Amino acid sequence: KTQGSDTKLVAQMQPYYEARSLNRLELAGKSVPPLVTQVADGENGGVMMNEFPGKFMEAMREASHSDTPAMNATEYLEQLFAMGITKTDLPVVQPLFQRMIWERMQPGDGPDKLARVIDELGKSGQRFHMEGGSWTSDLSWVRGYDHVLKPMEEASAAFYDTVIKPGTPTADPRYRNALFHLLSAETSCYRYWGEGLWTDYGRELCRRTREIVEKDFPG
Repeated sequence: KTQGSDTKLVAQMQPYYEARSLNRLELAGKSVPPLVTQVADGENGGVMMNEFPGKFMEAMREASHSDTPAMNATEYLEQLFAMGITKTDLPVVQPLFQRMIWERMQPGDGPDKLARVIDELGKSGQRFHMEGGSWTSDLSWVRGYDHVLKPMEEASAAFYDTVIKPGTPTADPRYRNALFHLLSAETSCYRYWGEGLWTDYGRELCRRTREIVEKDFPG
């Protein structure tokens, strides 16, 4: 991953230029090229609309048929496997702080023990939480946002119970319409802004999702 998540870096194709500066790595006794990826939070200030297209085309022209080709993560893994790398050779990655759970319980201890361990760790004052992360590493994506997240959870639960669980075909227009509204309602932007008109939009989309589910899939 590159050194930032700023949209400006993505628009200027920082991943490509960083990849050109890196050396090969050793993995399972084989010399492999590293993969550079980038994450961004979408459009900010017109950067992606105005700066990205031209720079993307320029970087792609340079990368094509070069020693630093453009590829996605799936293509990269396919190349590694073609070299003889196996899944067991890949480094193990686990969520931050998850190690603390496995230090306190063994496989087979059961969900009750897991719940107790998580509760104890949450009260231990060691920054442990199960709320997911953010790019700042110091903000909660959950606490203080019930007015946004609760409608999302309710809409998601309604979609699962009423649409997915009964086995509605994914090609069904009703399924696709309900899913479109659900995914639109679950964008992190509504939680990110916290309060105001944009958050109201999110809650309204959640309401519409539930209304669509109830109307199109009567019990």
